[in-house]
Amino acid sequence: MTEPLSYNKYLRVPELITLQTCLSDPAQHDELLFITIHQAYELWFKQILHELDAALVLIDQARAFAATLALQRVVEIERVLVAQIHILETMTPISFLGFRDELNPASGFQSMQFREIEFTSGLKDKGTLNNFRADEFALQRLQARFERPTLGQAFFAYLTRRGLDAPPDAATLAPEAQQQLYQRRVRAVVEVLTHFETRVAEFQLAEALLAHDEHFQLWRAHHIKMVERMVGAKRGTGGSEGVGYLRTTLEQKFFPELWEARTHLNAKHGAAGCPFASES
Repeated sequence: MTEPLSYNKYLRVPELITLQTCLSDPAQHDELLFITIHQAYELWFKQILHELDAALVLIDQARAFAATLALQRVVEIERVLVAQIHILETMTPISFLGFRDELNPASGFQSMQFREIEFTSGLKDKGTLNNFRADEFALQRLQARFERPTLGQAFFAYLTRRGLDAPPDAATLAPEAQQQLYQRRVRAVVEVLTHFETRVAEFQLAEALLAHDEHFQLWRAHHIKMVERMVGAKRGTGGSEGVGYLRTTLEQKFFPELWEARTHLNAKHGAAGCPFASES
């Protein structure tokens, strides 16, 4: 007779709580916190990828509302990720240094799922693939992500099907031609932002994508300050430049067209004024 399903069995709690293995000797109190936070990050990254993959399928199916809901869930998870960073700031710098050397040569730059989120969202870099050559499992996943369409490509293909001039990237074109395509996409987004009341589905989807981009950037910013607070300008455990390198990532955007479109908006061509405005 099989035992009835229990909470611990369903969530595999006995196995889960054995996965936080500290390396410091003598044991450092804060190492458990460090491991727990980063394992929690990886679980949330898995959920984010689950939602982004769903959004890609839903956009391709022209189910914009459902795709928007998936992206809104991603944003709420990213709010949690930002808050999690500040739990790490309850460590003192000297307590972190008590086990930091045990991490070498491992580094957060080696987070496969973090890079998968970047690739899926639009930041693809072949150099990143080279950094995972020694990890066959991670390399296969990242290579597959690298070859799939991004959220931006799916979004602009959707706008094209909705009658807007939003051509996707064409890697074989010269830089000048690429820039022309980019500007056409920007103008398509301006059209959506200007006529948000008649292009509700496109507008809501665009705003959800932008929110994902914004909150991922917020995570980067908070992460940088946490690192600086803990180790100052020291090099990263994997040999990176640490805070100096991290600062170079702050201006990376998944959907630059969505941001630039704001610059080109013109109030004269916008929707009607507020219906509750005073007529006096």
